[in-house]
Amino acid sequence: MHYVSAEGLTKSYGINPLFRNISFHINEGDKIALIARNGVGKSTLLRILNGEETLDEGKIFIHKDVTVALFEQDPKFDESKTVLENIFHTNHPVMNVIREYELASESEDGEALVELFGKMDDLNAWEFEVKVKQILTKLNVHHLEQPVRDLSGGQRKRVALAKTLIDIGFDHQHTLLMMDEPTNHLDVEMIEWLENYINQENVTLLLVTHDRYFLDAVSEEIWELERENMYVYRGDYENYMEKKAARIESEMASIDKAKNEYRKELEWMRKQPKARTTKSKSRQDNFYEVESRAKQKIEDAQVQLQVKMSRLGGKIIEMKKVYKSYGDLPILKGFDYNFSKGERIGIIGKNGVGKSTFMNMLQQLEPADSGKVNVGDTVVFGNFSQQGLVIKENVRVIEYVKNIAENFPLANGGSLSAAQFLELFLFTPDKQYTYLNSLSGGEKKRLQLLSVLFKNPNFLILDEPTNDLDLPTLAVLENFLSDYQGCVLIVSHDRYFMDRLVDHLFVFEGEGEVRDFPGNYTQYRLWLKDNEKKDNKWQALEETKSKGSTTEEAIISKAPVAINQPPAVPKKKPTFKEKKEFEDLEKEIASLESERDQLTNEMSNPEMNYDKIEIISKRLTAITNELETKELRWLELSELM
Repeated sequence: MHYVSAEGLTKSYGINPLFRNISFHINEGDKIALIARNGVGKSTLLRILNGEETLDEGKIFIHKDVTVALFEQDPKFDESKTVLENIFHTNHPVMNVIREYELASESEDGEALVELFGKMDDLNAWEFEVKVKQILTKLNVHHLEQPVRDLSGGQRKRVALAKTLIDIGFDHQHTLLMMDEPTNHLDVEMIEWLENYINQENVTLLLVTHDRYFLDAVSEEIWELERENMYVYRGDYENYMEKKAARIESEMASIDKAKNEYRKELEWMRKQPKARTTKSKSRQDNFYEVESRAKQKIEDAQVQLQVKMSRLGGKIIEMKKVYKSYGDLPILKGFDYNFSKGERIGIIGKNGVGKSTFMNMLQQLEPADSGKVNVGDTVVFGNFSQQGLVIKENVRVIEYVKNIAENFPLANGGSLSAAQFLELFLFTPDKQYTYLNSLSGGEKKRLQLLSVLFKNPNFLILDEPTNDLDLPTLAVLENFLSDYQGCVLIVSHDRYFMDRLVDHLFVFEGEGEVRDFPGNYTQYRLWLKDNEKKDNKWQALEETKSKGSTTEEAIISKAPVAINQPPAVPKKKPTFKEKKEFEDLEKEIASLESERDQLTNEMSNPEMNYDKIEIISKRLTAITNELETKELRWLELSELM
C-alpha cells in the first residue's frame, strides 16, 4: 500500500533554505532512518508530514486510510492533567476501561478491580492490556496519578514514548510512525527492548536517531539531507558510510573537472565583445552553470586534531577505601582505584545507582563519607554535564567562545583561532554570528561540547554527550577523542559510541558494588548472557540433585503421560574413555579458572599499558568461551558417572 508521496518539497527559514525540490515515497512496511546535521530540517520535515508546518513549495499526498503518529523531541502534553490522562487520551470504550483498570491496579483498589474484570472481559480488552502493561513497565512509567507538569525531562520523554506506542498498538493498521530521537533519556535495556518491540509490531517507520546500533536494528534504508538535497541509501549504517564516501569522491572529481572548464570559460567571457550573438549568449548561460558547479563546497566531518594538552603528572586520581551512601542507599563500599594516563573508562548501571555521584566525587564536588579521593595537581577537568548550555542574551556564538579563549593550542606548536575551531565542529561562518538563543537544541549541545573541549582539559568527564547530537557531529567528536591523550570517563547509552572509545567499564551493580570489567559494552553484554546461561544450567542441575533424581529422570517426570508407555531404558554406563575424559576435564577446568583469576588480578594493575590490557582482555574472552564448553561437557559426563 502506498502511504506517502512528496514532490518538489522546498522549505526555508528566512534566507536559509533547509531543503529544495526534494521528492520521495513511503510504502507500507518501509523502515527509513533520516539523518542530517542539526539545523538542516530533519525535525521540520517530520512536522510538515504531520501537518504542523507548511511548505514553501511542493505537494504531499498521504493516503486517506493512513494515520500519522509523531513522537517529538520536545513532547507536548496537557500540563493540567495527570500522566494517566495524557497517555489514555483517546475517548474509546477499550481505552477508557484500560485507563480505569491501570489506575485501580496502581492504587490496589480491590473492589474496583473486581468490577473492571468483567468490563475487560466484555470488551475483549485483555490482549491490549497485556501490551499496555509491558510498555509501561519496560519504560519505567509509574505514579500514573502524578501531574505531568511535575515530571523531569527524562520522565516526560518516556511518558510521551509510552503514549505513542500505546496509540499505535491500539490501532496500528496503516500507521506511519515517525520518531524524532526516541532513544534519548532511555537506558540501554530500554533501548534494546524498544528495538525488539518496533520490529515485532511491524510498523511503517520514519526515524531520526543518532544511535547507530538502534538505526541498524530497526531501519532498512537511510535518507540523508545534505546541502539542500536528499540522498537515499539502501542498507545499514556501514553501507551508508561507504556509499557516501564514494559519492563525495565522485562529486569532488566532478568539481575538479568543472574548475578546469570554468577557467577556460572565464577566459573566454573576459574576451567576449559587448555585442553578443545567439551562440555566444548560449555559451554565456552555460558559463554560469559551470561556475555554480565549480564553486560547490563539499564538507567532510572526518577530522584529525593533534591537541597540545595540559601535561598530566604521575599522580592523577587515587581513590582509597571510599565509602558513600545516600540515606540507606549505598553508592560505594570501600572502592579502590588509581587512574592512569590515557585511560578511557565507560560507566554503566541503572538509574539511581550513583553514577553521577561518583563523577561529582572525582571532581571533589561531593565529599566521600570515608576514605580518600586524592586528585593530582596537574589534573584539569572538562565536565560535559546533562544540565546543558547556560544561555546568555544578546551574545553571538563567536563571542561566547572567544570569552573562553582566543586560540586553541595544537601539538605541532601552532594554534586554531576560535573561528577555526568552531568550523571544525561544523559551525559555518554565517552560523558563528548567530545569537545563542536562536540555536536549535542540537546546536546548543554542540556548542556546549565545543566549549568544554576549547578549555583544553586533560581529564574529560562526559555525561551522556551524544544526546541531541547529530551523526556528523558525533563523527567529529569520536575522531577528536580517538586522538585525545588525556583520561576520558564516559556515561552514555550510545552503545556504538562506547564500543568505539572505551577500554574497560565501571559497572555499577547496585548496593555499592562496582565491577571493573575488562572490555567494551558489547563484550560486557555477551559476558552477561554467557553467565546467565551457565547460571540457568547450574540451577537446573542443583534442582535436579535436590530432588534426588537424574537429569534423565527429571525430563521423563515432566513428559506427558502416554498410554502403554514402554519401560525406561536402563541407564548407560560410562566407558573407560569417558571416565578418562571426565577426570581430564576436572583438571582442565581448574587450570582455566586459575588462569582466569590470575589475569583478572593483573588487569587491576593501574600501570598496565593499553596493548597489554587488550591482549589480556582477548585471552579472558577465550577462557570464558572455553570454560563454558568444557563445563557443559562435564555436566553431561557427570550424569554417567
